[in-house]
Amino acid sequence: MKPRLKFLLPPALAVLLVLGASGWVWVRGAALQQDSLAELAPAPVAIVLGAGVRADGQPSDALADRLEQGLELYRTGKVRKLLLTGDHGTRGYDETNCMRRWVLARGVEEQDVFLDHAGFSTHDSLARARQVFGIERAIVVTQAFHLPRALYTARALGIEAQGVACDRRAYQRSLWYALRETGSRTKAFVQSGLFRCAPRICGHPIPIEGDGRASWDG
Repeated sequence: MKPRLKFLLPPALAVLLVLGASGWVWVRGAALQQDSLAELAPAPVAIVLGAGVRADGQPSDALADRLEQGLELYRTGKVRKLLLTGDHGTRGYDETNCMRRWVLARGVEEQDVFLDHAGFSTHDSLARARQVFGIERAIVVTQAFHLPRALYTARALGIEAQGVACDRRAYQRSLWYALRETGSRTKAFVQSGLFRCAPRICGHPIPIEGDGRASWDG
């Protein structure tokens, strides 16, 4: 029995550590959520986190709902700027310009739209929001399954963040994404909470108080 106990104890401890870190991130992040947009305090900027883009260049359902909420925050005066952050790591895949086209078509002023082309992950997006764009206070926009981790990450990296889940419909693979969050929250605890890792790409400063067109790629 002793050899078996020695074999089982490390994995059991690892599971406990993963669940503990994941739970800590969820609790801390969920405490920063509000139940409605009306309860949110005004902030200089909404950070709209990227999601999938369809083959025809249109936003996926999840991304469209994030953009809808960002637009509502802008139109109601809760925020003055939008930071659209997503994956534009290759020429053939571009979340940020898809997001830009969507909000501009609905009347957002060009100078109020900032793009972060190197938002390859939640950590990268929020680390760059703080380091590159100098954001200290923001409303973070994403779905319910993702929001606690995003808010925890933002706070851990020095952004006074708040948010409301932007879910407006049921999503494909929503159960899978929710289950995957256990590992993602544990990674956030280590990457953002313990070590405050730098984003993969830093770049030169683009102050959020300025003209958003300085962040565009042409």
